[in-house]
Amino acid sequence: MRVDRTRIPGLGKVPTVHFPRVRATDLSSGLALRTVEHPGLPVVQFLLFLPTGSSSDPADRPGLAALTADLLDEGSESKSVIELHGALDRIGARLGIHVGVDATTVSLTTLSRHTEDGLALLAEVVAQPRFDQADLERVRELRRSRIRQRRTVPGAVADQVFVETLYPGHPYGHLSIGTDESLSQLTVDDVRQFHQTAYSLRSATLIAAGALTHDPFYETAERVFNDMPVWGSRMEQVANEVSPPSADVPAARVVLVDRPGAVQSELRIGHVAVARRAPDYHALLVLNMVLGGQFVSRLNRSLREEKGYTYGVRTAFDFRRLPGPFSLQGSVQADATGESIAEVLEQMEAINGKRAVTTPELDLARAALTRGFARGFETAGQVVRSVAHIVQHDLPEDDYDQFVPRVEGIGASAVTEAARTHLHADRAVAVVVGPADQLETQLETLGLGDMRRVEI
Repeated sequence: MRVDRTRIPGLGKVPTVHFPRVRATDLSSGLALRTVEHPGLPVVQFLLFLPTGSSSDPADRPGLAALTADLLDEGSESKSVIELHGALDRIGARLGIHVGVDATTVSLTTLSRHTEDGLALLAEVVAQPRFDQADLERVRELRRSRIRQRRTVPGAVADQVFVETLYPGHPYGHLSIGTDESLSQLTVDDVRQFHQTAYSLRSATLIAAGALTHDPFYETAERVFNDMPVWGSRMEQVANEVSPPSADVPAARVVLVDRPGAVQSELRIGHVAVARRAPDYHALLVLNMVLGGQFVSRLNRSLREEKGYTYGVRTAFDFRRLPGPFSLQGSVQADATGESIAEVLEQMEAINGKRAVTTPELDLARAALTRGFARGFETAGQVVRSVAHIVQHDLPEDDYDQFVPRVEGIGASAVTEAARTHLHADRAVAVVVGPADQLETQLETLGLGDMRRVEI
């Protein structure tokens, strides 16, 4: 067969994705269990999913969830920090801890022959942490130092002011790291009390994938977690315990943080949008790809390629259990800040019908979402994180199997309707971190009302 190398090969059909079978059971301790047989490398990945994240912080103690998680690997009731990490090193284990808005995850990767030892160490880290006073003081001071450092980073400042502006008085209205003032007041008792509530194994899900089989692993998990404390009844996700965030337009739609002498402005533009379980979720993914979710998007092409105001911008819907934000992120020339904001708002408005999605844009967006989709399930780590996403949002078991056909079935009218329903330029807030002496006149001419100045 002769191959014509003067022509680029045509795109083939998007491969069908079949997510590995997930077996769901409960241990006698009340811990939910999800196992996935993922043959290949002799590796297993465990992930303990806890439905409490930074939005579970007490209103007067932001940062408590993240501080608690940061102390988990500082030793256990029976091991010092050196002994604990020595035990992890002996089996080649890698421990990971992440605190998100709605959930905390603790993961451990090791060789399959160390399955029981690795699982026991994971359980020890989560259920029997040391919480020593000296460790608390050291970790707390490191986090406070990081907060002070972040004040010099325009992107970090913009992120903080943006969530505070969109979610005033709501559990989503602060970053997971908390505040310097709050951290300075947190005590070991605060951490222990939060841990006893938030780390209840009755509200957790243990997810395991890799070189394992369902029944033997169930027996191993039963042995390991049989004597672990469970601390009361199953705890509901925070999203079931608080009211949805308000979608009202903030009093100030332009918020400025002065950075004298800066040659660029850091921008966050957006509004409270939609939760993950929205029925038009797949249409929103396509919409975002067209508007600002990839390099060839409308906004990146306009602000970078045509106007030369930026190295690049991007947009995203942050899908959470409650409505998360839609936002544009990027930095632009300081002297083009006002024009850039006006362009973003105009593009947000136009995509809902005035300048509807074209067929080439639709094809590019769907291809970007579907053609690499199967690569997201190649490793055991990717699989456990995918299962955690299903658990977190109470999604159907076949959610990943249906992803490609659902995205492929999205037409221009569905994208337009999603934009009309969920994208609101008239409610959008613009947070700007840049040189006030250059920006005040530009921002006042946008016609977005009185500007608010914020000191960080």
